[in-house]
Amino acid sequence: MSDQGLIQANKPLRIVIVAGELSGDILGAGLIRELKKLHPAAEFFGIGGPRMQEEGFVSHWPMDRLSVMGFVEVFGRLRELLNLRKEVRDFCLQEKPDLFVGIDAPDFNLTLEGWVHDAGIPVAHYVSPSVWAWKQGRLKKIARCVDHMLTLLPFEADFYHRRKIPVTFVGHPLADELPMDVDQNACRDQLGLSKEHSVLAVLPGSRSSEVKYLGQTFIDTALRCCEMMPELQVAIPCANALRRQQIEDQLAAVKPELRQCFHLFDGMSREVMSASDAVLLASGTAALEAMLLKKPMVVAYKMAWLSHAIISRMIKVDHISLPNLIAGEALVPEMIQDKATVDSLSDLLLDRLQNPDNYRGLVERFYQLHHELKREASQVAAKALSDLMEQQAHSDTPAEHKH
Repeated sequence: MSDQGLIQANKPLRIVIVAGELSGDILGAGLIRELKKLHPAAEFFGIGGPRMQEEGFVSHWPMDRLSVMGFVEVFGRLRELLNLRKEVRDFCLQEKPDLFVGIDAPDFNLTLEGWVHDAGIPVAHYVSPSVWAWKQGRLKKIARCVDHMLTLLPFEADFYHRRKIPVTFVGHPLADELPMDVDQNACRDQLGLSKEHSVLAVLPGSRSSEVKYLGQTFIDTALRCCEMMPELQVAIPCANALRRQQIEDQLAAVKPELRQCFHLFDGMSREVMSASDAVLLASGTAALEAMLLKKPMVVAYKMAWLSHAIISRMIKVDHISLPNLIAGEALVPEMIQDKATVDSLSDLLLDRLQNPDNYRGLVERFYQLHHELKREASQVAAKALSDLMEQQAHSDTPAEHKH
């Protein structure tokens, strides 16, 4: 009997998945879709969002109960989150699923994974916490609680390999989703931007605090670029209505003749970057997306001085932006805190807008990195998890004795 047949011979597989936010819901939906191809009778339940539910997932708790960010917000709901985690633990211990998969949300999931693992249930974690950057003490917990780590980025897998923690680099779903080449002119048509003049995409972030600390600097930087390139079009995607209002408030003082350079859009960050010649953005997933769209970029970040003082002492890596982390070298400039000035940012952006030929080598490097990340992530992840369950079915060693 084949390995797959061995798993399916007993009873339908039952898999618990806990995803805490939109990105996890997208990953979970792709994972479920591919696991169903390998195990058509499998049942999926736990905590997930609408995309996972469209794939047949049963969410016993609403996903938005987990979607909190920031110390203050988490502290305010700490009792609720602790109670929820215990409810999920009790549910898993009662149901005894064939596999538990925590998707991201490490502060919630890692402790839960420890409890589930101790009960003899195989555990996988999808999306590595940033242990390579900080909080490396989590590694001991991961080694004890997680049977298999699924990483989106190659340098993360190397990090776990060196520490003898079972890991699979699955690639990044964004690299699967985005085409190798985008039609810049079609995106400009869609956005109502001129094809004749350069476009600067400005993405100050999706959070209120990011727009607070970066928004005005980014607008002033774009203004400086417009003064040097009067025909420049500045495109700013607004993550939601609140961010749009914040950005409009910051634009209020701009002279009318310069205000016409700015074009605000609701959402559409991908289309805006696709239409652009260069991108100014806050560090985060947007930098990865800009890299996959092959756009020269400048990455900047600012935060409250106390937060920066604390975090900068904890960070253990040379780079903070994903293109540089993935490449293992400084491909794109990172202007952090005091370095993120209007003068420095505008000089860097004007060079990228006015001298595109200088960045052909960078664009070629972005193509190479796209190919490296394009691995059919959901398919690779599903195969790794199917293999993990197969090993467990074969093994006489209960999960709690591993590591």
